Amino acid sequence: MSHYAKVKDGVVVNVIVAEAEFFENLVEEEPGEWLQTSYNTVGGVHYDPETGEPSEDQSKSLRKNHPGVGYTYDVDKDAFIPPQPFNSWSLNDDTCLWEAPTPRPDDPDHYYEWNEDTLSWDQKI
Repeated sequence: MSHYAKVKDGVVVNVIVAEAEFFENLVEEEPGEWLQTSYNTVGGVHYDPETGEPSEDQSKSLRKNHPGVGYTYDVDKDAFIPPQPFNSWSLNDDTCLWEAPTPRPDDPDHYYEWNEDTLSWDQKI
């Protein structure tokens, strides 16, 4: 099965998983801009669904990120971009993902949450 996103005015309005025959019928019933995407693509890298490691075949990587409803589609980058989580975060043009002004602490024993008021990461647990 393949994943498809319907884009209207540059915004993802629907994402489906469908067999080719169903998708072909849907496009006839619901015309518009439908784009194929890959569920296993994040930041322009396709990951093997069984190992979680980058796939040897990166041709499976489609449109930088698997979209959700509300994502934007950038035609020039041929990329799905998630909504900006905070005003202070900037878009990485290579991955089409948003990045905080300071990196999240590399501490697997604690949960951190972004604090937009202080522009820093707060330890929660």
